[in-house]
Amino acid sequence: MKIGLVLEGGGMRGVFTAGVLDSFLDNEINVDVCIGVSAGACLACSYLCKQRGRGFSVMTDYLDDKDYCSFSSLLRTGDMFGAEFLYHKIPEELYPIDNAAFQRGATEFYTVVTNCDTGIPEYPEITDMLRDVEYVRASSSLPLLSRIVEIGDKRYLDGGVSDPIPVQKAFELGCDKVIVVLTQHRGYRKTAEKTLPLIRARYRSFPNLVQDMQKRHDVYNETLEQILQWENAGNVFVIAPENPLNIRRTEKCREILRGGYLQGKELTDRLIPYLREFIKE
Repeated sequence: MKIGLVLEGGGMRGVFTAGVLDSFLDNEINVDVCIGVSAGACLACSYLCKQRGRGFSVMTDYLDDKDYCSFSSLLRTGDMFGAEFLYHKIPEELYPIDNAAFQRGATEFYTVVTNCDTGIPEYPEITDMLRDVEYVRASSSLPLLSRIVEIGDKRYLDGGVSDPIPVQKAFELGCDKVIVVLTQHRGYRKTAEKTLPLIRARYRSFPNLVQDMQKRHDVYNETLEQILQWENAGNVFVIAPENPLNIRRTEKCREILRGGYLQGKELTDRLIPYLREFIKE
């Protein structure tokens, strides 16, 4: 039985996922394949390195640092979430990622990036947390709030633009069952992108990316419906907030963020017996 784990993005709503993954570590829930999107990719790093608490810490310890998340960073660097600070200073100096632990593990780790030229999602495998960090950065680079990330001769942005919840990809990678962690409650459905005029102006040289943004809400909602069908068939196990988190994508209130983390942790603690049954069946 090959078990997959898919982690949705959502900016700072990812604190919910941080709580879920800490519960997984507490209860020794391991998977064979992990696919992270945007913030989900960032949080997968700490989970796969077995660093309990790191995901939440990285999201909340540096909120007052203008290099972490600020309009100052956006104006100075083109990234609201400072790329150098998040993807180098933190994992290399302030809260080092345990790359050796990751490489000792057996889980295949993929992230999702959107190719700006083709509009097609790509799924690079992460085999070294430090060497491959630019793919994690690319997956988390939100349109309008981040620079386009160039890797080789390709240009990338947020994986959630083209494949927000890549459960189908997990099945294509050979998974028999997939655990899905959402950062929106079950009743949520995405509406049309309100910033489309800005998107069209900013990315006029990337018509396929613009097209992705125009249909993003339809793709997201159709994917949710498919996930619910898989869940009813017993192939997917969904963990989602029981109520709206009311956390902004760039939320900076520690109390609100801690509340989202505790929702994820406490909900997953309650679901562990059912999750174990799902994995064993």
